[in-house]
Amino acid sequence: MSYFKLLGFEKEPFSTSPDPNFFYLSHEHENALTNILIELRLKRGLSVILGDVGTGKTTLSRKLIQELKEREDFVFQIVLDPSFENEHIFMTALARNFEIYSLFPAADASPSIVDIREALERFLFQKGVTENKIVTLIIDESQKLSEKSLEVLRVLLNYETNEFKLLQLVLLGQMELHAKIVNIPNFFDRISFKYTLNPLDLKETQEMIDFRVRQAGYKANMNLFLDDAIREIYYYSKGYPRRITMICHKALKNMVLKKNKFVVDVTLVNEIIKEEIKSGWQRRESLLPKNSF
Repeated sequence: MSYFKLLGFEKEPFSTSPDPNFFYLSHEHENALTNILIELRLKRGLSVILGDVGTGKTTLSRKLIQELKEREDFVFQIVLDPSFENEHIFMTALARNFEIYSLFPAADASPSIVDIREALERFLFQKGVTENKIVTLIIDESQKLSEKSLEVLRVLLNYETNEFKLLQLVLLGQMELHAKIVNIPNFFDRISFKYTLNPLDLKETQEMIDFRVRQAGYKANMNLFLDDAIREIYYYSKGYPRRITMICHKALKNMVLKKNKFVVDVTLVNEIIKEEIKSGWQRRESLLPKNSF
């Protein structure tokens, strides 16, 4: 039997998989999600979300997809790894994602970049103007985009009517993405909404832990994580959601293994932290500045 079932959970509460049903919407995450949805609805083109490793960008993208699935007027795709070798491979991948090979001039020939670009343009006009759909492309790990790929996206963002952009683009990436796009003025200037996700504060850390515990089906009245333990988790994790999740998972697992523990207290958390420090596995990166770019 899994450890979480022994503790009265229906599901694993602290999985690191990007399940949108377990995504705690902090103030910043909710702000980012709400603004992205507004930008998409208004068809304004380009939104960029930055954040350090473990701040919840990937799960935010899954939450966005969950929201878009409930709206019939959206046509959307997500690219999880945009590290394409060249422009042709990137454009071919976009065509494959949106399933527009039927628009190519010859089905048995390898389409040129011009063929693919024209097919994408026809697709965007067909969906955006004739069918009144909102075509949305979400790219996770966008810091991996090459300059050539960014140029492809810039050209696609040029397709528009007098009222709106035909392609809605959402880029989510680590801070290196900022260094790339800030040096491409004709791309940077197209950003309609820009935002930086920062780590959680102490109150949000407590809310996140409680949210995930209850979301996993825990129904007991007692608090599984004591306040002192949560405070120690926050200070050690620096408020990074992924790190909070990892420590909480270890805490519950160790609680089961010890057999004489019924709650996660500060002693248990300190044991986990000391073991990580002793093994040299603690994270050493500096924090993001608390501001948007």
